[in-house]
Amino acid sequence: MTWLSVLVPVYNVQDYLEECLCSVVEQLPADGGVQVLVLDDCSTDGSWALMQRLDARWPGRLQLLRHERNGGLSAARNTMIDAATGDYLWFLDSDDKLLPGAIAGLQAIVNRHAPDVVLCDFRVWRERLRLKHRLRGEGHRRSFDGPAGRLVHEPGRLLAGMLMTGELHAWSKISRRALWGAADADGLRFPVGRYFEDMATMPLMALRADSFFYEPRPWVAYRQRGSSILATMTTPKALDQSAALLPLARALQGRPELQQHALRLALAHQAARALGGAMRHVCQCQPGDGQQQPSVLAERLRQNFRATSPLAPEALALAYLRRGWWLRRRRFLRWFHALPAR
Repeated sequence: MTWLSVLVPVYNVQDYLEECLCSVVEQLPADGGVQVLVLDDCSTDGSWALMQRLDARWPGRLQLLRHERNGGLSAARNTMIDAATGDYLWFLDSDDKLLPGAIAGLQAIVNRHAPDVVLCDFRVWRERLRLKHRLRGEGHRRSFDGPAGRLVHEPGRLLAGMLMTGELHAWSKISRRALWGAADADGLRFPVGRYFEDMATMPLMALRADSFFYEPRPWVAYRQRGSSILATMTTPKALDQSAALLPLARALQGRPELQQHALRLALAHQAARALGGAMRHVCQCQPGDGQQQPSVLAERLRQNFRATSPLAPEALALAYLRRGWWLRRRRFLRWFHALPAR
C-alpha cells in the first residue's frame, strides 16, 4: 500500500536537486509505502544526468519521469498527479527540502486522523541568514491562521485560514489524491502556461476537502532565490497575479461558505494583496513600451479585484479600520486608487 506520493518537478536545478532528494530519501520509512516521483521538464543543464546517478545510488527509491518537451511547472505537476499512486500527494519544489521528521510527523497524523488535508509551517532558507531575517521570523513561518493540532471538519475555515496568511504554496499542504480527481472535466489540475499557479489552484483543492489538520511545525525549508516570480515581476505575471483567485470566487458563488464572515474578509484581504503586488509593477511601467498603457492595465487590475472580492473596496477599508489594521487599510487604498504614468 502506497500511502504517500512525493512529487518533485525538475527544471535546471542541478545545484540544488541532490540536497532536495536527500532530504526525502533519508526519511523514507523502512517498510516502504512512500512513492518519490521526480520529473525532468527538459532541463538544459545536468539535472537529468544527476537524476539518473541518484537513482542508481538509491535503487528502488526514486521513480524517474521525463517530458519530451518543456511544459512548465504546472504541466510537470499535472503529469505527476496522473502518475501518482499514493493516497496523499506532497508537492515539493526541487530547490527546497524536507526538514527532519517531516514524513514521520505526517504519517502519525494520517494514521490517527486521516484528514483530507494536512497543513504544515515552513522555514525560509537563505544562503546567508542575517539578523534582519531572524527578526522577521523566517526561522518559522506560519502557513495557516486557525486551529492547530486537531482534526477540523469545516471547509470554510480551511479556506479562510489559508487566505488570511496568504501562504497558498502547494508544498505546505499535503492533500488526498482523491481531491484532485481524474484528468477530465471533473478533475482539478494546475493551469498550464499561467503564473501564480499555486494561488489559483490550492484554494480550489481546499474547497473540495471535508476535513483538515494543521500541524504548526516547520516541515519544509523554502529556498529564497533571486529568480523567484515576485523578484522578477513582469506585466503578464502581474495580470495573472491579480486574476489568480477569480476561479475560486466563481466556485464559491451560491455556496454557504461564502456567507461566513471570516471567509469573506479573508478572500477580500487576499484579493487586496494580489492587487497591491500587481499594481506595484504596473505603476513602474512606462508608456509606449509595446504593451497596453499603464492606466489601462491598472483598471484591469481593479476590475479583477472587484470580481474576486466579496467586499466592495469601501467595505474592506472599513473592515480594516474596525480591526485597527491601519497600515493594511492605508496600503490597500493607496494601490486601489493608484494612478500610473500616462
